[in-house]
Amino acid sequence: MQYLTIVDEIKEQIDQLTSFSILWLDTEIADWSTSHPRISLIQVSSQYNSINSADAYIFDVLEQPDLVSYFIHRIMINPAIEKVFHNASFDLRYLSKSSAQNVTCTLKIAQKIGKKTLTVSNLKLKTLAVELCQFRNVDQEEGMSDWGKRPLTQKQLQYAAMDTVYLAAVHRQLLEFSGQLHICESIYSDKMLANPQTSTGELKLDKLTPTKVRVAFECPRLFYLSHHFGGNTLFIPANNSFGIGRTFHFLANEFIKLALNEPLFINIFHPAVSQLKSEQVAAAMQKLFYERKFLIYLEKQIEKDVNLAQLLFQAWQALQGLIRRFADLLIINRAYCDAQSLIKNTFIEEEYKLEYDLSLPDGRTQKVMGEYDCLVFNCESKRLCVIEFKTYLPVDPSAQLAQVAIYSSMLSQQKKVAVDAAVYCVLPNFKEYQYSWEQLESTVHQLIPYKLQQMQEWLNWEPGNINPPPVTTQPDLCQICPQQQKCQTFFALPEPEQNSKPNLKTEYLVNDNQAVETVQRIGEDLVTTLLSFGIGVDFLEVALAPSFIRVKLKPHPGVKVNTLLKLSADLQVQLSLLNPPMIAPQTGYVSVDLPRSDRQVAKFEDYLKSQILPANSPVKIALGVNLEGKLIEADLSDPNTCHFLVGGTTGSGKSEFLRSLLLSLLVRHSPQHLQIVLVDPKRVTFPEFERMKWLYSPIVKDGDTAIALMESLVTEMENRYQVFEKVGCNDLGSFNQGSRTTLPRIVCIFDEYADFMAEKELRKALELSIKRLGAKARAAGIHLIIATQRPEATVLTPLIRSNLPGRVALKTASEADSMIILGGKQTAAGYLLGKGDLLYLDGASIHRLQSLFTTNIQIKNI
Repeated sequence: MQYLTIVDEIKEQIDQLTSFSILWLDTEIADWSTSHPRISLIQVSSQYNSINSADAYIFDVLEQPDLVSYFIHRIMINPAIEKVFHNASFDLRYLSKSSAQNVTCTLKIAQKIGKKTLTVSNLKLKTLAVELCQFRNVDQEEGMSDWGKRPLTQKQLQYAAMDTVYLAAVHRQLLEFSGQLHICESIYSDKMLANPQTSTGELKLDKLTPTKVRVAFECPRLFYLSHHFGGNTLFIPANNSFGIGRTFHFLANEFIKLALNEPLFINIFHPAVSQLKSEQVAAAMQKLFYERKFLIYLEKQIEKDVNLAQLLFQAWQALQGLIRRFADLLIINRAYCDAQSLIKNTFIEEEYKLEYDLSLPDGRTQKVMGEYDCLVFNCESKRLCVIEFKTYLPVDPSAQLAQVAIYSSMLSQQKKVAVDAAVYCVLPNFKEYQYSWEQLESTVHQLIPYKLQQMQEWLNWEPGNINPPPVTTQPDLCQICPQQQKCQTFFALPEPEQNSKPNLKTEYLVNDNQAVETVQRIGEDLVTTLLSFGIGVDFLEVALAPSFIRVKLKPHPGVKVNTLLKLSADLQVQLSLLNPPMIAPQTGYVSVDLPRSDRQVAKFEDYLKSQILPANSPVKIALGVNLEGKLIEADLSDPNTCHFLVGGTTGSGKSEFLRSLLLSLLVRHSPQHLQIVLVDPKRVTFPEFERMKWLYSPIVKDGDTAIALMESLVTEMENRYQVFEKVGCNDLGSFNQGSRTTLPRIVCIFDEYADFMAEKELRKALELSIKRLGAKARAAGIHLIIATQRPEATVLTPLIRSNLPGRVALKTASEADSMIILGGKQTAAGYLLGKGDLLYLDGASIHRLQSLFTTNIQIKNI
């Protein structure tokens, strides 16, 4: 802040302020409750995006009526300057109420919108700063101090200066809520307001926040519009409760403050660490917070507006997930701390605001200022970790990574230690993204500087020129863009034709109708990004799969493939991808698989038609569609694919994969030649198949029946081998060729195998049957397809895995789960996209496929 007391200096600064189109103002009044109040201070800010008091001016005008008159004459009655106050009727008593022109009152704007829409407890400036704009550590008390006493304390000056910072932030939020974007445009269109020019006339990013970097990663055009004209920048997915973020952030901060100051929290951790259970600790902390803080807050809010009940219930659900995660961390740290010091050693209580100067590739520096959500210390890893709270899953995880990478780097510079980072997404279920300092450091030093330099170039673009800020790489975001209409209007003019970049091959393998220009841009962006890392590659071609785009690159001589394999997270950030790209060496090139924003499905009916085959035809199962659009199948009579292990987490498309696999058998083989065994403990995977003619037995849905079923299959296998022995055959195929009566193949599809592994007796019995069938059943024409969403080592023992040679991995919850399914060090399934995106292990080769999607299954029509 600039606290000015000398008359000439104050007048000089007032004269400079007349060049601004808008100012945010406040006053402090001495003896305000008496019959002789006196104006003590005039506070002014010209920066709409400031987050601390550094940009505020404080004019000391106590007993200086000439200075007050000068301010009124130069500022208040000047119609070219908009003056924004919170409670204008109060401040204008002392600043020429009768003659002031172009005055805005944010209190009136807030009253018009209403507390219910704003989801705030009251319309006071400090309350709006906390609940609407998420400011922390807001001083609510210093305003009652003696403003007629001199000298003023530093705390008083800080209080006075921050009022203008709060006011500017609140004003902007209120304009967004009221939908008055045209007002925002007029307010923020003056480039001198927040973007001073350099000597060359180019705009300079005076101050930047990590949030703006996140927006630039998500959509360069939204970043441009926001920086020049203001407006909302949050991509809010459909069906999300607007306003819950502010409530959650406020309550999360209240929980941390309570934990640090309430002795009862310490009592929870008095037992030895071996006696502390995560769920019990979390429940105890939740109960304390509910009784001491949340219940009081809830009652006050409901009393004001009963319609807030649903939003507050969601906030409480989110808080419970957050507290459970904090309980896990505190238990980890309890092994290294006593109960008395545990909480203070875990939650680092200090100033949340940070500043940092980043070096750009062209030699300039860029100041970055930001405010993080939470800082914790992990005693086990001996690392600080900066945490960003998110109410819902981020629309662009790569943009979130960029944001927390900057926070981490700023803290690391300040504290001279490594700082990890995490993003906690709390709704609908708690999900945590963890980033190590090593990963974050490379992101900040290798990717962010180039992005900041790009941002400088984007901001200097003017309508009518070539090369406007590019569109988002994720078209889905356009549907939920907060400034969609403004963007479509502002960037409506067609772009002039631009020269393509040299030294790039244009041999494309394009197997759908996507424009060649889009494909070329993807390849060029990837090559350019790799060049920024000092890695030279040639762009060979692009292939389009239903769910991803495969870019084929040829590394330059001397470039090690291993250097490319390590860049998955960096490319995710730089290319603004929702998921990390999958990078793998191939014969003669390196493939980089990028997720498609316009994801397609592979419809079952486009690849398979109903066609009953002869009895001795190979029995094949449909696995999915490859890059060339060809259906890949596996022959169950082949020793390498006679039995399958299928794994995938919730949302991976495992159930749909099993259904399409089953349907691929039914449409080609009659019930006389094929029988199906279904085990469905979830009872929802195979509802349409309950009464089909192909069933070997009714669908099994419980453990005891499953054991009996598997034992009956073992008995059937042994009986068949006895029959083969009598007639001199060695397998089902040769038996059916020489016999008048044929035996059907039996395919057993066992969904959610892990559900039967909890009970020891069930586990032993099932493992024994699966071992015998896996080892011997192929030649007898009996085949196992075992699926689970929990491919853990304790569930899928080496004994089970060794007898199931065929492997299909849909998206797994972790790299470890991927290795369990695919074997060795194959971690790629952890990075699949879900919804049928899968890896098929065929011998030593891995194929990436898209499973078939069945829409309307009608068994009676087959």
